[in-house]
Parts: sequence; structure tokens; C-alpha cells
Amino acid sequence: MSSDTLAKVPAAPRVPERADALTIVPQRRPGQWTAAVVVLVLLGLAVNSVLRNQAFQWNVVADYFTSDSVLRGLWLTLWLTAVVMVLGFALGTLLAAFRLSANPVLKAVSWGYVWLFRSIPVLVQLLLWFNIGALYPQILGVKTVNLLSPVAVAVVGLTLHEAAYAAEVVRGGMLSVDRGQIEAAQALGLSRLRRLRRIVLPQAMRSIVPPAGNMLIGTLKGTSIVSVIAVNDLLFSAQLIYHRTYQVIPLLMVATLWYTVVTSVLGVGQYYVEKHYARGTESAR
Repeated sequence: MSSDTLAKVPAAPRVPERADALTIVPQRRPGQWTAAVVVLVLLGLAVNSVLRNQAFQWNVVADYFTSDSVLRGLWLTLWLTAVVMVLGFALGTLLAAFRLSANPVLKAVSWGYVWLFRSIPVLVQLLLWFNIGALYPQILGVKTVNLLSPVAVAVVGLTLHEAAYAAEVVRGGMLSVDRGQIEAAQALGLSRLRRLRRIVLPQAMRSIVPPAGNMLIGTLKGTSIVSVIAVNDLLFSAQLIYHRTYQVIPLLMVATLWYTVVTSVLGVGQYYVEKHYARGTESAR
């Protein structure tokens, strides 16, 4: 090759000897920074408006936040949430087992239950149970008028309502388990109950816990609806006070803050429960 030809060949680009010698220029994102500044300014204005608005009467909120009547209402709300969730998921798990069984009658009954109780608003269900005496004055010779207290009506109505949703949550979790694991358990001769307890449920919990946690928080907030049947929960306790003092906004803020505190604690608990059942999966890293 002649010297003229060599002169025309472009020189190869110089490659740095070390990777850290490269100069990395970060990509500029002015739109993101502008949006972040706008959001922070709006958030600051909103917080400032809430704190400086005299209509909230934060001194009244502080006075009633830990009052005896409010704490009693809070305790009833927590108790009602716990009872409804335990009973609702117990009944829901049974309904899910019925739905997955080979018995067509059990499958039809489970499907019909879920369809019916998901179709009727929970407020309508509570009012129907509260007025059960008008529908059936006697059941098996027992007078139903004033048979159920408002708290009992709340437990029955909310439990039956939650069981319909819990059944679908549990059924979805069971269906998420690999069929091969169930077949392997059958090959080992494990009974149906033992397969459910040792193989299916531990793996299904990964899919059950997230929606179940959301249901728990939703149930906690949903218990406020029982105030319409005079159950002395957190919201009803706040209503009793502001009906007497006419301080509506501060007492509603008391209830709002308590709901926010409890749901935040439940959210943290849900995170750690999800992390526990996700052990060994990529999402747990």
C-alpha cells in the first residue's frame, strides 16, 4: 500500500485506557424539575391554607382528639373492624372452597352468594338487617323485633358483605398456585385438607395478602357507615359532640385524623406482612 493511500485512511478514535476516564454528562430534564417545583409550591400553599385557616379551629381539635367519648368510639371502630375481617374471611374462605369444589351445588351456592351480596349496597344491607322485624316478625317462634342490637346488626351486615369480596380474594389466591404443585401433593397421597393447609394456602398468601390488606383498610373506613343505625363508632361519637357544641368542622377533623393515623399503621403492617410472604421471590429483594 502506497504512502498516499495510507494518508487518506482516517485515524482510529482514541479509546481511553480506563473506564473511569470517560466523562459522563447527565441528561438534562428541565420539564421534570419545573413540574416538581410547581407541585411543591402548590403543596406548600395547600398546607399553609389548612394550618392558617381559622375555621378548622385546631385548638378545639386538640381538646377533643383524646377525649373519652372519641376514644370509646375509636375502640368500637377497631373492634368492629377486627371482628368483621376475621368472620368475613372465615366465611369467605369457605365460600372459595365451595366455588373450587367439584360439587355443582356448592359451586352454584357460592356463586349465588357472591353475586347477591356484591350487588346490594352495604348501606341497604344494614338497613334491611336493622328492620328485619318488619320482614319476619317471628323466626322459629322467636320474635325478631329488637332482637338484634345496632352493634349486632353492624357485625352481621358488614360480615356478610365482606365475605362476598373475601371469597373472591381467596379464590384468586388459590388459583395463582401452580397446578403442578397440587398434582405433586396428590401423588404423595396427601389428603385434600392437608394439601390446602400445607401446600396451597402458604403459596396463595402471596396473592391474598395485598388485596386483603386493602380490604382491611377499606373495612376500617367503611365502618363509619354504621353511624346511620346509631352505632357509637368513631364518626358517630364525633357527631354526638358537634350536635351539642355546633363545632362541626373541628370534630370532623378529629375523626379524619384518627382514621388517617390508624390506616397509616395498618399500611405499615401490611408492608411487612407482604414482605414476609414474599420471601424467596424477586419482589422480596
